[in-house]
Amino acid sequence: MTERIGHDGVVVVGAGLAGLTAALAAAPRKVLVLTEAGLNQGCSSAWAQGGMAAALSKGDTPEQHARDTILAGAGLVDPAIAGLLAAEGPAAVRALADLGAPFDRTEAGDFAQSLEAAHGRPRVARVKGDQAGAAIMRAVTAAVLAAPHIKVRTGARLRGLLQDPSGRVRGVIAEQGGGFVEITAAATVLATGGLGGLYAVTTTPAELKGEGLGLAALAGAVIADPEFVQFHPTAIDIGRDPAPLATEALRGEGAVLVNADGQRFMARYHPDAELAARDVVARAIHAEREAGRGAFLDARAAVGEAFPHEFPAVFAACLAGGVDPRVQPIPVAPACHYHMGGIATDAEGRSSLRGLYAAGECASTGLHGANRLASNSLVEAAVFGARAGRAAAAEADPATAAVVCVAPASLPQAAVDSLRLAMSRDAGVVRDAAGLARLLDEIAQLEAAHGQAPALVAARLVAACALARTESRGAHFRTDASGPAGSPRRTFLRLADLAPSQRRYAAE
Repeated sequence: MTERIGHDGVVVVGAGLAGLTAALAAAPRKVLVLTEAGLNQGCSSAWAQGGMAAALSKGDTPEQHARDTILAGAGLVDPAIAGLLAAEGPAAVRALADLGAPFDRTEAGDFAQSLEAAHGRPRVARVKGDQAGAAIMRAVTAAVLAAPHIKVRTGARLRGLLQDPSGRVRGVIAEQGGGFVEITAAATVLATGGLGGLYAVTTTPAELKGEGLGLAALAGAVIADPEFVQFHPTAIDIGRDPAPLATEALRGEGAVLVNADGQRFMARYHPDAELAARDVVARAIHAEREAGRGAFLDARAAVGEAFPHEFPAVFAACLAGGVDPRVQPIPVAPACHYHMGGIATDAEGRSSLRGLYAAGECASTGLHGANRLASNSLVEAAVFGARAGRAAAAEADPATAAVVCVAPASLPQAAVDSLRLAMSRDAGVVRDAAGLARLLDEIAQLEAAHGQAPALVAARLVAACALARTESRGAHFRTDASGPAGSPRRTFLRLADLAPSQRRYAAE
């Protein structure tokens, strides 16, 4: 039996920082937040360690932050979007501090800021070294629960988008308690996170498998840059799934990367050594591990005995894996960490489908280009989540009839496990045409067995566009292609562009 709800307001799917910020910003319009997990669970925002990048200190400027963002993105960042984020980022951080987020402060009361890779200066507002995401989410969650215009419905899993005959999105269908809930709404905001759960080694919650992206694609939305997946260089390699993260702030504090013989190796790969851009460091660690030399993050001199109070999350994760980072180097490996691609949106979160908005990691505004600048994700969620919430709140209810678009059944766990291994193998830190073609064949076999599940749609978009991009750029590195080729170009496509007869179009 299907429950039907008419909601003359905004439906937000996802309860990470982007989703909750959108819900708060939509006031006084009524908002219904749907989340499969409980609040502060199952979202990458609560796991974020580094903090929020913003020009908050004397001598720093939004123009400098925007410039660093553009440089990190390897030619594909939209300068207007980077400028907007950098200009609005400081106010977003201050707004979160006003909600109660306990950012570290200097003795003078200013925001304490860390240096992270590819930033020209210390710019990352932090909380107790590596506690930013959890602390920020606690403050935002408290504000959401206290807001009279917001209702939160947990245990609700997105299964499809409702559309009227013109294609306008009219709400969602969710699964809850073994049944379905059909919710019509004036506007729908997807804030469903990334796709790290499609990879065998990830630092994100495993349940994030790109299903919001996949469902938007099934509904006909334009998708942007799906081939660009960022791999964090220093996941802690202790056999846990998901892999705990050794924050980039450790390298900002002076931690170094060494091989099994204790020799530093990053200078052989880039003059900026440990503070090179994430894609460079990830490939260097991958190469060292593939060569049998291993890779370890040595923070004994940089942090040492201060670990328990300066980086408590990293310290606890290491101890749980049998490593004491005060006296031992931390074994590390690259892991899927962030998806630069997503549902194509404008600066207000509008997708190509009327009535559908997106914010956070499932969206692609053009901010990140080919390689996200460290700690730009939380500030992006806050800035563009608020923009999407305000724009969605201004939508009038069209009161048109909706038709149901329900996704096929979820993939069984054995199929998910197979997909994760294949994605890490063939669409990982390094790629080539043969591996990507093999991956597309495996995805086709899974589709034949299980239908066009949203996770498979997301995986196909990544693989097909990675095969089509016959160059190496940013986080997309092809061993069978040279560096950036020709004028920089972003990818924009609809799922129909990947019809069965076109699935191998890039190799033909």
